[in-house]
Amino acid sequence: MTDAGTASATADLHRVVDAVWRMESARIVGALTRVTGDVGLAEELAQDALVAALEQWPDSGVPAKPGAWLMATAKHRAVDAFRRAENLRRKTEVLGRELVEAEEPDWAAQLDEVVEDDVLRLVFISCHPVLSREARVALTLRLVGGLGTAEIARAFLVPEPTLAQRIVRAKRTLSAARVPFEMPTGADFTARLGSVLEVVYLVFNEGYSATAGEDLTRPALCQEAMRLGRILAGLVPGESEVHGLVSLLEVQASRLAARLGPDGAAVTLAEQDRSRWDRVLVNRGLAALDRAEATAQGALGPYALQAAIAACHARARSVEDTDWPRIAALYEALAQLTGSPVVELNRAVAVSRAYGPAAGLEVADALVDVPALRGYHLLPAVRGDLLASLGRGDEARAEFERAAGMTGNEREREVLLRRAGECGGPKQVPAG
Repeated sequence: MTDAGTASATADLHRVVDAVWRMESARIVGALTRVTGDVGLAEELAQDALVAALEQWPDSGVPAKPGAWLMATAKHRAVDAFRRAENLRRKTEVLGRELVEAEEPDWAAQLDEVVEDDVLRLVFISCHPVLSREARVALTLRLVGGLGTAEIARAFLVPEPTLAQRIVRAKRTLSAARVPFEMPTGADFTARLGSVLEVVYLVFNEGYSATAGEDLTRPALCQEAMRLGRILAGLVPGESEVHGLVSLLEVQASRLAARLGPDGAAVTLAEQDRSRWDRVLVNRGLAALDRAEATAQGALGPYALQAAIAACHARARSVEDTDWPRIAALYEALAQLTGSPVVELNRAVAVSRAYGPAAGLEVADALVDVPALRGYHLLPAVRGDLLASLGRGDEARAEFERAAGMTGNEREREVLLRRAGECGGPKQVPAG
């Protein structure tokens, strides 16, 4: 085989190994964590199996069941590690003249035990509240998503050493806090589930609207968030908010191709070519919303409400056909539930569509002095849109320029400056 052929075969093998790892790593790390009680050690043992695959598969070929091969290899590595630790303990006891006769635990049998909740426990430990929000995101993508450190660092535009240290500190924090590898119950389950959903949502949002850098979107992050959401929905099928989040992500992701123009610039919802929306994702999202509504105990939660709003857009054939009064009502319910000023800003847009720009501007103006929105570029951007609709061009231009100065995304800045340039003097209304 030529050097080029060898390089191509190696690259193909690495792609296969990466794909298998992403599918199987959470299950492998989960099983090992259940037995070892140490997520850091569990990941090291699983990584040993990955290295073994990269060393052996070029000669032996990819196994018929690569996931089972990785799991079996990880088990062998774990059993060897346990036995070494047990031998060391016994030798230490002999030296201390305190030898206790005891049978060695059957480590292999414990690892062979099938525990369906291993992955779910891994999700909950990755999103434990003892960790910072940034650490939860990084650890979840690493342990549950199977992403490498370099991939996560690249996705969030942070130096790889910084991201690596963040993950190391997160695992040390979990170990120091003696966080048990078990499912929370009662109120603790609800609180921890909220943390899990927030992490998945944060990952998706960073992919859907990148906060920094030159690219407006990062579809790979959206895909990873949807995959995590689907895993979660399969693990806790009775939780309405999980289905609500999956619905929201699917419907939002259906618009990704239409969000960018030929030059990579942002295309607003009103200007998007809806024929480019992915109908498969739309239908999956609507089906998930049905499940959220069917499993809801009373009123819908925040993710399901957002999914219902996204569904209104997905069902409409155009901006004009959209049920804006319903969207405004859903945003009002969401604002009452969350108290979020960002939700209230979205309600301002819906109100403007349903009842006119003056009504929407009244809602937006009430948010100008809200501390949480200081530095939030979408507030002046929304006010700019509404002021432009009312023919107040000079004020609109100032708002767009203010928004452009706040955003950290280059593509978004270009759009906002273009909008500022389009604003002239007072809008001329034709006579008659």
